Amino acid sequence: MAEEGNQLVACIPRLRRYARALISDHALADDLVQDTLERAWDKLALWRSGSDMRAWLFGIMHNLHINQVRKPSLATVAMEDESLAVPVRASQSDQLEVRDLHGALQLLPSEQRAVLLLVALEQMSYEEIAATLDIPIGTVMSRLARGREKLRVLMEGRAAIPASVVPLKVVK
Repeated sequence: MAEEGNQLVACIPRLRRYARALISDHALADDLVQDTLERAWDKLALWRSGSDMRAWLFGIMHNLHINQVRKPSLATVAMEDESLAVPVRASQSDQLEVRDLHGALQLLPSEQRAVLLLVALEQMSYEEIAATLDIPIGTVMSRLARGREKLRVLMEGRAAIPASVVPLKVVK
């Protein structure tokens, strides 16, 4: 099997030349070579030992090319690397959102705010919060649930945030 693999690899430059002669597009020609090698590797057991590997590979390539020409294909447009820019989220409203969040957090009862901040900012477990605040775990969970719900209501605008609570400037 190793000998056949070596023969197959030795034919790659000739396959590329033939593919580029068949197809003027270098990328499509390389795809044809890859498809040919894949098909040949899958069907290597069908190759008769002692026969010309190159002729067998060229036959596979020719048949693949004919099948591709006959098969209707979708029209594609080559994309330039510059057009693949990763979209970036608009950040104009970030400062306003942070200000609104700060104001909404100030409206929460201190017990709910403390639990919410320990979970969200410090990523503490319920057990750690219970030990830190010296309260039962059930109390941690209920304060967290009530705090999240009240914060959601405030951030969705269903409850007004007084202007006296919202700072004018956010410090980074």
